Amino acid sequence: MLKPILNQIGTKRVVLASGSPRRQELIYNLGLTTVTLCPSTFEENLNPAEYSFDEYVAMTAYGKVQEVYERLSKDEGTKPDIVIGADTMVTMDGQMYGKPKTPERAFEVLKKLMGKTHIVYTGVVIKHHEKEVKFTESCQVHFGKATDEQIKAYVDTGEPLDKAGGYGIQGLGGNLVEKIEGDYFTVVGLPMYRLSVELCKLFGYEMQ
Repeated sequence: MLKPILNQIGTKRVVLASGSPRRQELIYNLGLTTVTLCPSTFEENLNPAEYSFDEYVAMTAYGKVQEVYERLSKDEGTKPDIVIGADTMVTMDGQMYGKPKTPERAFEVLKKLMGKTHIVYTGVVIKHHEKEVKFTESCQVHFGKATDEQIKAYVDTGEPLDKAGGYGIQGLGGNLVEKIEGDYFTVVGLPMYRLSVELCKLFGYEMQ
């Protein structure tokens, strides 16, 4: 997807405002093998009542990107050309579900999601110096049924504790998913197709 612009973007210092090896691997799969990780210190304390779900994740991603860009730009040796950030949230019945902080909370959230359909939103921001692109993608995820024993066994693996909604679709949590409607990578945490389209636009390549 990025082949037409790789010569341009390959000369840039690209930073992913994240500590997630999953997102880094996805970026690598686009051909951006020199991207570096820089976890943001942005305090994710936006008031959900002030935003729609899609706005909330986009603004959180924006906060991450701005913090990393400003911090790294203080030193010419680390100043980035491009910073990419993302934020993912699980929602159902008007409620938002982020990363559970305890195994007990993970179990509680997963039990609510079982046998139902929820929506995953991933907001993405790309900052290329003064140019900024912000967008959100969503995907419907249908969970199958599971017993309390099965849910607890999954929680005991530790995987749910750093995942929005308490599960990782690309890991063991994928066993809970009956089907999805939308971009799988939106659920993983970085919508690859849309990201590719927006990067191409930034560098003057319009896809037909």
